[in-house]
This record gives sequence, C-alpha cells and structure tokens, in this order.
Amino acid sequence: MTLHGKNFIGNSLSAEGEQTLTASNPATGAALDGAFVVATATEIDRAVNLASQAFPAFRALSAEVRATFLEAIAEEILAIGDSLLERANAETGLPLARLTGERGRTVGQLKLFANIVREGSWVQAKIDPALPDRKPLPRPDLRRMLIPIGPVAVFGASNFPFAFSVAGGDTASALAAGCPVIVKAHPAHPGVSEMTAAAILRAAERVGAPEGVFSLVHGVKEVGIALVEHPRLEAVAFTGSHGAGMALFNAAAARPRPIPVFAEMGSVNPVFLLPGALAERGEALAAGLAQSITLGVGQFCTNPGLVAGVSTLALDTFTSALGATVSAAPPGVMLHQGISSVYAAGVKRLAGTGGVVLAAEATGETAPAGAHPALLTTSAANFIANHAIGEENFGPSSVLVSCDSRDELLALAEALDGQLTASIHGTERDFVEYRKLIHILEMKVGRLIFNGYPTGVEVSYAMQHGGPYPSTTDSRTTSVGGSAIERFVRPLCYQDTPDLLLPDELRNENVLSIWRLIDGKTTQEAVNG
Repeated sequence: MTLHGKNFIGNSLSAEGEQTLTASNPATGAALDGAFVVATATEIDRAVNLASQAFPAFRALSAEVRATFLEAIAEEILAIGDSLLERANAETGLPLARLTGERGRTVGQLKLFANIVREGSWVQAKIDPALPDRKPLPRPDLRRMLIPIGPVAVFGASNFPFAFSVAGGDTASALAAGCPVIVKAHPAHPGVSEMTAAAILRAAERVGAPEGVFSLVHGVKEVGIALVEHPRLEAVAFTGSHGAGMALFNAAAARPRPIPVFAEMGSVNPVFLLPGALAERGEALAAGLAQSITLGVGQFCTNPGLVAGVSTLALDTFTSALGATVSAAPPGVMLHQGISSVYAAGVKRLAGTGGVVLAAEATGETAPAGAHPALLTTSAANFIANHAIGEENFGPSSVLVSCDSRDELLALAEALDGQLTASIHGTERDFVEYRKLIHILEMKVGRLIFNGYPTGVEVSYAMQHGGPYPSTTDSRTTSVGGSAIERFVRPLCYQDTPDLLLPDELRNENVLSIWRLIDGKTTQEAVNG
C-alpha cells in the first residue's frame, strides 16, 4: 500500500508544512518508506474547526447510525489485511502474532462500544416527574441524562499501535459518545496511523457521517500543545509518559477555558507476595512473574515493576529462582531507540542508587532498539527513603523489595504513589492476616488483583484501567472498557420541558426501550405508565 504522508483534515489530504517525520525499523535500524508532513498551526485550526462544525450533526445521528459507524470502522480495518500488520511490525518491532491479537482487540473494542450505543442505557436517564401537589412547595419535572461534550483530541500511544492509537479505545469511546475526534499520530508509527485513519474515513463515508467527524495530524510536542490549546477543543485523551501527560494537562489547565485531560501515564504495578503463597508455590510464582516482567519486552502500562515480600527463606529461594529466569531471558526489541535508551539509562540509574543491587540481567546481542531484562533488589527501608526507586522504568525490569516484617510491608504499601494495579499472591490465611494490606491498596490503585499478574487488560464492561495520580490525571475514569465513554460526556438536566422538546431518551414514552431511573426505580416503563 502506497503511503502519501499527508495529514487528514476532515475529508481532505493536506501537506502545508515543511517539516517531515520518518519511521525506522527498531529491529534493524533501517529507515522505512514514507515522509510524513508535520501539521501546521493552520491545519490544526482547520481540523478542530471542522470537528466543531460537525459536532451538532454528529451528536444528532441516531444510536443505530453511530453503532453502524463503529462497526464499519472495524470492518474497514480488517479489510486492509496483512499489509497493516506488516507495516506495524516494521514500525514497532512487535511480532506479527502479537499484532494480529491486538488488531482483534481493537475490532472488539469498536464492537463493544457499538453494542453500548445501540443498547442506549449508557446515557443514565433519570426522571423525577413533577409533584404539583407536594407541600409546602411543588416539585418541578426534572429529567437528566449524559450528553456528548464536543471535539476530543486523542494522542496515539507507542506501545499499542492499534488498541491505544488511531482507532483505539479512546477514539472508539469518544465517537460512541457522539464526539468528533482529532488524532495526533504517534511519530514512531506514522504509516500504521495513516492506514488506520483512511479506514475510519471510509467508514464515515459509508454511514454518511458529517465531514470533520475525524481528522489525523502528524507531529511532535509542538503539534500536540497547539491541538490542546485550540479554543474549540473540549477534552483530551492520552496514554504515555508522565512528562508528556503532564505537559498536556498543564497546557489544558492554563487555557482561558480549561478542559479535562484524561492522561494514563504509567505505573509500577506492585506485586505483593505473602508468606503462605511463597512457601506453597514460590517456584511457580517466580516463573509466572518473570513471564509478566518480560512479556512484550516489558512494554505494557501494567508491567510489574515492583515486587515485595517479607524476608524469609522462601523469599530468598524465590529471589534466586526469579533472578535465574531473568538472566536466562533473551534480549528483546523495544518499540524504538528512544524508548530503549531511556530504559537502559533507567536500569543504570537504579543500579547506581545506594542500597540497590543489580541482582540479575540478561546478556546477549541486541537490536538497535534492544533491551536486556533485569532484576534489582533493595530493602524496604531504602525504598521508602528513596522515592525515585519507585518510579516507573518502562521496559523488562523490576525491583524486588525485601521487608523485615509485616509492619514494614504495610509501610511500603503506604509509601506507594497511585498505581493502575496492585497484585496480591496469598493463601486464605494470608488474606486474613494481611487484611490491612488490602485496605491500603484499595486506596492506591484502580484494579486490585488476587493470585494473578497485572499484564493483560480485559476489554469488558467491568474493567477499570486507571488509578490515582500519578498513574492517571483522573482516578474516576477508565481508558479501557465500557465505562470509558463516560469521559466524553457531561450531565444535562431539563426542567419542566415540554415532552415534544425532550430527547428521545427522556420522553414520557420510552421509545428507545432503554433502562431509566424513574422516581428512584430502574425500569423500562413509560413515565406514569
């Protein structure tokens, strides 16, 4: 497939800028075909203005049309075929089998949100009928529902070129809510971004969506900031580093009219190994944890970058087994040389920190963007005293912390920053004895895992992928699962509004047959019906 390297500004291709981006193969270092033109301020302005103009018509489309649009995107992505996977493999170094699975996940996300839109209850319709005879004062007729907020900027992530990128969960949930989307393509995989953007626009044409419902721009930091600062933008979705996420957050907060930034910025996802579990299945835990640490060369938001347990002979045996497995692990190819350089520097920084030991590190020749898995160890006292040890080092490394007692393990948990996940491995007796640990972690994370590993995020209705700061900028939201749609809506209450003027979701006759809360009762009945 020939790549044109231009920006998609609504339905038009545009290349007004003089700067270009190119991609390279992280496994070989070879430059890839295609020069991608960086968007200008004028092009960004046109994209957001088109989105703003498209918003009234797009939000007015029926739920069936929006659901069909999402399904059409899924169909168009699959129709690209192997060329999409091959380009993604070349741009990211991720194996074809992994990319095939991720494409399936992306298609599944689109279909999930199509189902949510079609079912309709996501608007959370609430109706309190008027009580004209109530004393001392009558109650007005009140009807509340969620409505879309307007144009959304989505920033493609480097580690998931499909599922967290151009047609990923952020885009799918925003479109499902009725919000036009402007995507800033990740500069490491511009070719995949272009191919996916074209699929979205073909789907938009199939369903008759208004021009401006989707745009794609290329660029780096300056383009992202200009997009966030545009006065007609209403929200931002981002997955990436803490520094980049906070730069967008601060730019949005500094606007004359601030807007929300839903940034998922990483996490060390601590794993707690309780004494009973270590004694019963230490060897199996070492094998499972090593696999989780090195899975995908550690390039997951949920990579377990911290392991903690109470110092016992069982923990010593576990540490030796984990170290041996990590040492024997093959080096891997990271997404691009910038990430691999930062990872190597992170391991070096940690190993040079007082009280931290590089206990195990894989060896062998690596690709230009290669990485060696590593295990570091330290004490709880040293970890608590040195906050930087607990910062994410994106890649296949983990820090194992040995605690002298249960109280020290609890103190370690208290000292943690907000995380996406935490995992606890234990027996029933462990869970009773360490109940306080569970209570502490409930206030620290977005997902609490028992006898499992954090890597792997199910796309479902109940999934929560988000946690307290600094893992995200808003712990009340998720970037994965059905509830992700709630980021791009706001509540609107209609008071004493004639039935003729109400949205279908709030009219007396429940024409959409959705579930509504009427006078505190969840029902599909009509008002006063």
